[in-house]
Amino acid sequence: MNPFLTRIRTDLPASVFVFLVALPLCLGIALGSEAPLFSGLIAGIAGGIIVGWISKSSLSVSGPAAGLTTIVAGSIAELPAFEAFLLAVVLAGVIQILLGLLKAGLLGDFIPVAVIRGMLAAIGLTLVLKQIPHLVGYDHDFEGDERFLQADGENTFTEIVRAIENITPGACMVGVVSIAIMVVLEMSWFRRRSWLRLLPAPLVVVLFAVGWNSYLLWSGSPYAITAGHLVRIPEARTAAEFMSFFTLPDFTFLNRPDVWLTALTLAVVASLETLLGIEAVDKIDPKRRVTPPNRELVAQGVGNIVSGLLGGLPITSVVVRSSANVTAGADSKVSTILHGILLLVSVALFPGVLNLIPLAALAGVLIYVGYKLARPSIVADLYRKGASQLVPFVVTTVAILHSDLLVGIGIGLMVGLYFVLRNNFRKAVVMVNEGNKFLIKFRPEVSFLNKALVKSYIASVPDHSLVFVDTARCRFIDHDILEMLEDFAATAESRFIQLEWKRAESANPLVKAES
Repeated sequence: MNPFLTRIRTDLPASVFVFLVALPLCLGIALGSEAPLFSGLIAGIAGGIIVGWISKSSLSVSGPAAGLTTIVAGSIAELPAFEAFLLAVVLAGVIQILLGLLKAGLLGDFIPVAVIRGMLAAIGLTLVLKQIPHLVGYDHDFEGDERFLQADGENTFTEIVRAIENITPGACMVGVVSIAIMVVLEMSWFRRRSWLRLLPAPLVVVLFAVGWNSYLLWSGSPYAITAGHLVRIPEARTAAEFMSFFTLPDFTFLNRPDVWLTALTLAVVASLETLLGIEAVDKIDPKRRVTPPNRELVAQGVGNIVSGLLGGLPITSVVVRSSANVTAGADSKVSTILHGILLLVSVALFPGVLNLIPLAALAGVLIYVGYKLARPSIVADLYRKGASQLVPFVVTTVAILHSDLLVGIGIGLMVGLYFVLRNNFRKAVVMVNEGNKFLIKFRPEVSFLNKALVKSYIASVPDHSLVFVDTARCRFIDHDILEMLEDFAATAESRFIQLEWKRAESANPLVKAES
């Protein structure tokens, strides 16, 4: 049987979860980018189907990204026509393909794990804080707005205060119950029952919210949620009107330098966000699978070409949707592809049904996802590992919360670089093999700068191999590399790899994972 078809049963519930998360974000980011609402949906569809099909990432989900809204809005305003901006999106895709072919994805290997975890925690906290207004029915800001300082002069915290002063009781009730449903249905007692695992918690949330609000509207209750607090998808009455939502780029603008500059800016920023995104998703993948970064850049490039040709916004790997995918229990990229198909079918055939969904219910789903990303146990774990892990994590988290994703990551990297330069600057790993037998030997000092090398060594080991890892002489080994080795040891048995790990005398002297 086709592997795609065999995975539909396990990945379909996760795809519904991601679809429900992605739907308002695609619309909100288009609104924040001052672009046609349908362009956000096109980007979500292309990110799901096209990028999902070409990418080798098992769990990453791509679509329009909040980190690009300022760039996109400025470019649309400055370029002579929206069709010129679409041309820039197509050219950005071509540049990304070239970056992938030139192996530029290697840059992602030099981001410390503490910074990645700080990014995940900051995104989780941002989701919680930014969704509180939507949870209580105050929808003055668009879904997907992740900036601390807002265009209306408010910021994340003052917006929460203003929202609490303007609570919509009906929306608030739906939002609170939605969170409760997510928590209860994700409890281990429910997850142990196979038939309940096929029932996506977000779908239960949406069915409850739509059903309850429809009853309130029918009964004339003052607590009913009105159109201003519901999902708003453009509706087409005919097939011809639906096709009119798609816009072609205008290639007559190819000779304009500002179009090429916009394309280069989009390509660089989208590629950076993508590399950060796949590093983050690989870190929370239960199976610790590694995404080939150069192949991902090529996949993103093709996705941006298709999105631009159809009238869509630029695409990146998006951590919010990807983490929702992981939270929902996705096992393969089939979930990503199916969520793109669901977006396409729903906006083409059932926009009126989707426009019944209260934003408060979707806010409840996103707040639950945010909490999973920013659990307090993460801080406790990094505290035990010392200042070199805790400080970059805290700085990255705080910087992102008070600025945006790329600025915060840049600040976190500078702090992380200080600890890297303080603790590391030596080469120290060699690998030799004979047939299916591999020896990976570590010298006394193993720095972070060896991370990419160790990662390539581990990736080159095939299944059904015998691997001997020798860290017995190590006086110092970087936390990221040690964690990589531990992830490799944890998955060795499932790959039928016989692993022998000889550690220093101060640690467990020998760890074996045999199949």
